[in-house]
Amino acid sequence: MKIIYITTPLYYVNAPPHIGHAYTNIIADSYNRALKLLGKKTFFLTGTDEHGQKVLNEAKKRNQDVKEFVDSVQENFKKLWKVLNIEYDDFIRTTQPRHTKIVKKVLEILFKKGEIYEGFYEGFYCVPCETFWNKKDLISGERCPQCKRKVEFLKEKNYFLKISKYQKDLEKFLKENPDFIYPTQRFNEIIGFLNTHNLEDICITRPKKRLSWGVEVPFSPEYVTYVWFDALLNYISAPGFLEDEDKFSKLWPADVHFIGKDILRQHAILWPIILKTLDLDFPKKIVAHGWWLVGEEKMSKSKGNIVSPFVFCEKYSSDALRFFMLREVPLGQDGNFNEENFVHRYNSDLANDLGNLIFRTLTMVEKYFNCELEPSEKAPFSGFSQFLDKKDLLKRYLEEINFYNYLEEVFKFINTANKFIEEEKPWQMAKENRKDLLRDFLYQLLEVLRLVGLLLSPVLPVTSKKIFEQLNFESELNFEKEFVWGYMKRKILIKKFPPLFPRIKW
Repeated sequence: MKIIYITTPLYYVNAPPHIGHAYTNIIADSYNRALKLLGKKTFFLTGTDEHGQKVLNEAKKRNQDVKEFVDSVQENFKKLWKVLNIEYDDFIRTTQPRHTKIVKKVLEILFKKGEIYEGFYEGFYCVPCETFWNKKDLISGERCPQCKRKVEFLKEKNYFLKISKYQKDLEKFLKENPDFIYPTQRFNEIIGFLNTHNLEDICITRPKKRLSWGVEVPFSPEYVTYVWFDALLNYISAPGFLEDEDKFSKLWPADVHFIGKDILRQHAILWPIILKTLDLDFPKKIVAHGWWLVGEEKMSKSKGNIVSPFVFCEKYSSDALRFFMLREVPLGQDGNFNEENFVHRYNSDLANDLGNLIFRTLTMVEKYFNCELEPSEKAPFSGFSQFLDKKDLLKRYLEEINFYNYLEEVFKFINTANKFIEEEKPWQMAKENRKDLLRDFLYQLLEVLRLVGLLLSPVLPVTSKKIFEQLNFESELNFEKEFVWGYMKRKILIKKFPPLFPRIKW
């Protein structure tokens, strides 16, 4: 069975993680869990990017040794992934020997092939973005078009990678593979850029006298490697390129690179060309999600509008944050992150719809049957059987990373169950002592809860586990096997917990 290889970008360690970092890993982790739910084998890679000018500047600002600084900050990312229940298979750091060794080997290979040459760089450089710009790209002739900060003018000897000669190859590939970049808007953005720009060979080194913190260039030790060239190679260094041929052949090419839209050009232009120079296949898909804005602005440390995911997880729960980020906006669009929106979504979907269904159902089983319920052979209520007919649609949404529509369907199912309670009035059945009818009715609701626990497991792993615990049911998290009606055929002995999502006053 093919192993599906999923990656996130490497997160830059010049500052603690924020909501934007959390979003990328929440998407990737939910997709990873979804594939496992569908019976696929996966390999999920994340990590940290630890070289470059920004990192060195931040360490100096704190009067810290740069290695001690990156060691401390990368731990914050690992802590966040633990809080958010991110289940990765590998965590790579660009300062690890297993990575730096491959960076050096790749540099040697490309230098010997004539893909790298020595020359002079003259132009504008943005330190925060670690990016070179042409004069025509600058805002008002002096500011970075990406972060709006002032750029520096540089003139120095460096080494360059011949990317210009591969522009036509890349354009041909994109024309033949329109699904390579998702969403379509981002694909069109790259096509538009290539149609209006002639690619220039990229400077892939920095003189040590200006920047000492980086991977030393093996054929010219007075230089270190440009941080983007270094970082992108993690996607092949982690699965064993040039070191473990068997492992690498099972994983490469990557199936999905999850990234933010602000680093699309590096991944959709520079990265494929690097792979081309190495005679390696391109990744199968690049998914570029939108930004979470505060007001109308992108989050950034300099603007002081960073939202801490740790704070929201502690205050509301990690599942609530995961849910909000995947339910609030479709993948690819920008979202507006504010606490009022968050609480509204929490109360309407998690507290009123899901939490209420779980609590009221288990309360009735406890009240009318002393927590024990025999299974029923009665066919599912028509609203429930109609949902079961959506099996292929739900699978497709998961495979397409369309959590927005997927959750829409699951919550329609939850609302159907809540409406079922209001229309059938189980309290009236109990009053009239219609025990068999009431048992059949409640069994149907417990089956709904089981199915909801199964379907929500990729997005809300903690909630899913708690649903199964209250049903006293051990799920294998196997979609094909368990997305059927009447799977709980033994006597059900429930354990009722307090409400999973207490309503928040705002």
